[in-house]
Amino acid sequence: MKRESGILLPITSLPSPYGIGCFSQEAYQFIDQLKQAGQSYWQILPLGPTSYGDSPYQSFSTFAGNPYFISLEALIDENVLTERECMEADFGQKADSIDYAKLYQSRFPLLRKAYERSRISENQEFIRFRDENRWWLDDYALFMAVKSRFEEKAWTEWAEDIRLRYSNAMDYYRRELYFDIEFHEYLQFKFIEQWKKLKAYANSQGIRIIGDIPIYVSMDSADAWANPQLFQLDEENKPVAVAGCPPDGFSATGQLWGNPLYRWDYHRETGYQWWISRLAYCCQLYDVVRIDHFRGFDEYFSIPADAETAIGGHWEKGPGLQLFQAVNHALGKKEIIAEDLGYVTDSVRKLVADCGYPGMKVLEFAFDSRDSGSASDYLPHNYPENCVVYTGTHDNETIAGWFQSIKAEERQLARDYLCDHYTPDHELCQSFISLAMRSKARMCIIPLQDYFGLSNKARINTPSTVGMNWKWRLLPGQLSDEMVEKIAKTTRLYGRWNWQ
Repeated sequence: MKRESGILLPITSLPSPYGIGCFSQEAYQFIDQLKQAGQSYWQILPLGPTSYGDSPYQSFSTFAGNPYFISLEALIDENVLTERECMEADFGQKADSIDYAKLYQSRFPLLRKAYERSRISENQEFIRFRDENRWWLDDYALFMAVKSRFEEKAWTEWAEDIRLRYSNAMDYYRRELYFDIEFHEYLQFKFIEQWKKLKAYANSQGIRIIGDIPIYVSMDSADAWANPQLFQLDEENKPVAVAGCPPDGFSATGQLWGNPLYRWDYHRETGYQWWISRLAYCCQLYDVVRIDHFRGFDEYFSIPADAETAIGGHWEKGPGLQLFQAVNHALGKKEIIAEDLGYVTDSVRKLVADCGYPGMKVLEFAFDSRDSGSASDYLPHNYPENCVVYTGTHDNETIAGWFQSIKAEERQLARDYLCDHYTPDHELCQSFISLAMRSKARMCIIPLQDYFGLSNKARINTPSTVGMNWKWRLLPGQLSDEMVEKIAKTTRLYGRWNWQ
């Protein structure tokens, strides 16, 4: 197998003068740096519009794109915004952190101005885009417009007629909110237009994009509102059971995610058409698709909807291999990474193997004294070639932060494994990166923070917390030529150079 490597960096973490990373020139510059460093992949996080908590794994739609990623510079070039308007907006004062409250208050008024000046209804490309994507865009744009009318409340709190999609209410709001609906269609048009251009540039430079999709959708989403039959909802379209994971060594009460669970019997009856459509769409957006919480297709944890913790949940069987056989039959073989982390059973291992997808290995899990049996799966000498190795993911501590937080005996075990008892703690990041890079895993993905040796202040997400996550950003110029050459040297040394 060809040995390859890449870097994990969310779009949000790119530098830009307007409060959040986006499809601006800085994204193109990062692609150039990936090429200079010999990388093959850029792994990102989900691109959907975020809801409460700003998590890309809780999105208003599984198909729509986040309007925050639309480049304001491109809109200035189109003469629908001015540079002065953008510079006068308050996006927050910290270049290395995202202020989501100020972003929301400033970004959408600018985007609305751009829409109102765009004469978009006369744009033939927009009309074509809208016609080709009606199957999801109509419901999403109406959902977002009605949501604004109801002061951003979750759709489960809307008036009954529109909450339950009575035909007269649907017709009324389509007429009443025509321009609000068109505004959200415009945002999706600009998102796709700019994303396709960026992805095409990445591909032209030999860089492939690894996208990320959550297994579940948010309850407060156009997906759940428009397609309640897909989910375990009652006659009032309220959840019967929700997703999460059971208590373990990391959490005594488990994790209560709150996402609606799928009615897998219904999906089976339809030949898994919704999933086929979803993955087909994702395979247009990305070169490789990482599916989060893959074990949920084998078994999923079902928690009563009124529960306050995950303690009372139980396991249910998922669709298993049948779903992916249907996907392969409809779409052909697609490049998919199975996020098979956590408590992995023999049946999960078999499902991943039967699908042929590479699973994931995380070095930080290899030295966990609480679960030595599972930890051994993450030790590099046990890796199969068909896997993707990470030092850590967006949900993990940075390597520097992790090494400081683990027990003394775990640090000793890690140093024994590295055969390194002399390097100071704060310089060990490169040793762990080298350990991952020289493993026989076909693909190696390193979070950019680990190349810098950054502390947990640069952590992307701490699961089960709200208000402190998804904020870290690169400073302008932080990814220097010297750092790019350091990454390149490591990549060459371990035979992962992209010669394209």
